[in-house]
Amino acid sequence: MSLDKTEKSSGTRHKARECALQMLFAADLVSGDCETLTSNYWHELGDTSIDDKTRAFANKLVCGTLKNVAAIDDLIRTRAEHWRIERMAIVDRNVLRLAVYEFLHQDDTPNAVAINEALEIARRFSTYEATQFINGILDAIKQDLDSQAAKTEEKSHASSI
Repeated sequence: MSLDKTEKSSGTRHKARECALQMLFAADLVSGDCETLTSNYWHELGDTSIDDKTRAFANKLVCGTLKNVAAIDDLIRTRAEHWRIERMAIVDRNVLRLAVYEFLHQDDTPNAVAINEALEIARRFSTYEATQFINGILDAIKQDLDSQAAKTEEKSHASSI
């Protein structure tokens, strides 16, 4: 039974990520605040069968990503060699932004899960080549963050001795 609950939970989170990507895509095309963006999405385009918990998670992802987009884009730039973010396909850059936001701010989502989710969403909304591009960038950023965390832990351990 608990397996069914886990599958349903991960499925709703996956659906929330897909909705979040669509909202981030819209945010790239029109300016506006997060509240208006999410409200318009759910009233005009959103699937009416999606429950409130899934909507809340999608909204959290969108608003968090938009709030932190400058820092997220800086991280992406460090690993997107020879690619300006503005020149990336809108879907691809927002899949990247969403995953990096989860790396940085969703402690309950392991980074490997965020990468897998990003790749699944890219397979649905982008191209095969994009999944390779996205995987390479996200894996490099994950390694950078893991390395930074290890250094921080070493310093913390050394100062406590």
